[in-house]
Amino acid sequence: MKSARPSEGKTSAARHGDSKARAEFLGTDNPRHLRVIQAVTVRPVPREELDRVAGCSNGPDLVAELRRLGLELPCCRTRKLDRDLFPVFPGVYHLTDRDRRKLTAWKRQRSAERGSQ
Repeated sequence: MKSARPSEGKTSAARHGDSKARAEFLGTDNPRHLRVIQAVTVRPVPREELDRVAGCSNGPDLVAELRRLGLELPCCRTRKLDRDLFPVFPGVYHLTDRDRRKLTAWKRQRSAERGSQ
């Protein structure tokens, strides 16, 4: 079991680094990806909710797939108390401004491609 506790507000972006992210997001047709993208576009989403929204039981792996496709999707660790009043550090995924620009460009391109068919 891990004993190290992440500091409040720390994100996973430092571990993943910007160098691994693609310069552009080329898109996806995966329904799970699309549901996650829609959810995090509206607001930051906790990991447990991400599983429910996506319809899967391994949200972090789904986020890893989206990161490989070009999104950053950082995960902030927040401090909360569980039902037994022990401190826990759940992850909350959110889009960066760069992610929002990539998604806007992808949606615009996808819309143009569908309009020309």
